[in-house]
Amino acid sequence: MSETYLNCIGGEWVESQSGETFANVNPADTGEVVGRFQASTAADARAAIEAAAEAAPAWRRTPAPKRGEILAAAARIIERDLDDIAEGLTREEGKTLPEAKGETARAVQIFDYFAQEGRRLSGETTPSEFERTLLYTVKEPLGVVGIITPWNFPVAIPAWKIAPALVAGNAVVFKPASNAPLTALRVVKALEEAGLPAGVLNFVTGSGASVGAELAANPEVRGISFTGSDTVGGRLYGEVTGRGAKCQCEMGGKNPIVVMEDADLDQAVSLTINGAMWSTGQKCTATSRAIVHREVLDEFTGKLVAGVEEIKVGNGLEEGVQVGPSIDEDQLNTVLEYIEIGKQEGAKLLAGGRRLTEPPLDKGYFVAPTVFGDVTNDMRIAREEIFGPVVGIIAAADFEEALAIANDTRFGLSASICTRDVHRAMEFADRIEAGMVHINSPTVGAEVQVPFGGMKDSSTGTREQGRVAVDFYTETKTVYFEY
Repeated sequence: MSETYLNCIGGEWVESQSGETFANVNPADTGEVVGRFQASTAADARAAIEAAAEAAPAWRRTPAPKRGEILAAAARIIERDLDDIAEGLTREEGKTLPEAKGETARAVQIFDYFAQEGRRLSGETTPSEFERTLLYTVKEPLGVVGIITPWNFPVAIPAWKIAPALVAGNAVVFKPASNAPLTALRVVKALEEAGLPAGVLNFVTGSGASVGAELAANPEVRGISFTGSDTVGGRLYGEVTGRGAKCQCEMGGKNPIVVMEDADLDQAVSLTINGAMWSTGQKCTATSRAIVHREVLDEFTGKLVAGVEEIKVGNGLEEGVQVGPSIDEDQLNTVLEYIEIGKQEGAKLLAGGRRLTEPPLDKGYFVAPTVFGDVTNDMRIAREEIFGPVVGIIAAADFEEALAIANDTRFGLSASICTRDVHRAMEFADRIEAGMVHINSPTVGAEVQVPFGGMKDSSTGTREQGRVAVDFYTETKTVYFEY
């Protein structure tokens, strides 16, 4: 019998007013229900917003270094419980246990980093043109903010949104993805144990149509940070900013790795597999296009196919498994549909391309890691985000053509180039239309101390992580002090 988990509103763990719950299912073994969660209504979201609004003034008055101390304490709790949190993450999301442990360790780093931000929340002093006038700025919290997170990084993404929001002095209403709420709940529990005052962080599970819609429309919510699809993000951004609140959206990617003729091909193949296949390709920064110089196209393709065919797919809790399942049946079907689209468009299927149903894989949503050759950049599989272990190989005659292909997308999140030529590498860094650029490293991966975000349809322009993360959750006040 699986456990039923509650919402946290105003420091109390309560059932939804709907009286209904939904099942959280293990995507590697759909016979296992990881837990049941509250199917919350707009009324539940309003109650959480009211609780946050009530708690916000006292939290705002709490000195920022003291707010940081609570984040630091939460980091130690997550670190203490790392193995348990990671196992739960793998059960509900499907990624391999080593990946889950790495992600949980990243959450520890995030809380530690933003804990110290409590001592760095500085404004600036500026010379005034008037005599005996002190002119300075301060950062002040927005008040109540909404956090809406996806399922693919259910501990890291909540951490990198909630931590800067809290250290800046905001009260939070947090709606995690319904596919991975248990790991998100563990973040809330850690902060509760660390001494976060009641009502400062409220946890409400449920659909975007109910909880998310209330967060978007409620005038008490002065900012929303969202990570998810560009379709939902675009709609949310318009609604939230339309009523004068702030909205931060991190959305999709169609991230290229460019492989030049002078590249270390073994390294290039390793980086491509890393970016395209690990985490089942379910990353906004995943590599989905390999743009390869024609001189090395055949050799690179052969090495990539051989490497992909050696990947072990299975339950992420099993030792040696490298790729887990898609998160649910809908996502599995989306991946399989795009594979069929690729075939119909004339791309050549070189590896994978099918659902894996050999026992015990028949219990989950597994698809074989897939490689397409003969891909052109006008194909849908080269233009639309698939969010699965699928990569297409596109040929390029030279650097200029490769760069043009890489930029020919409405997305601009991450991009990589493999080359030994430092001049070409710098040219790529200067001219690629992406928010994050990698030279001889995979398109995935982001360090907490630097900004994370993209260009074009990938992001709304504001950045997460690094010191700039706090900027979204604050407003600047300018003070003229004449003495």
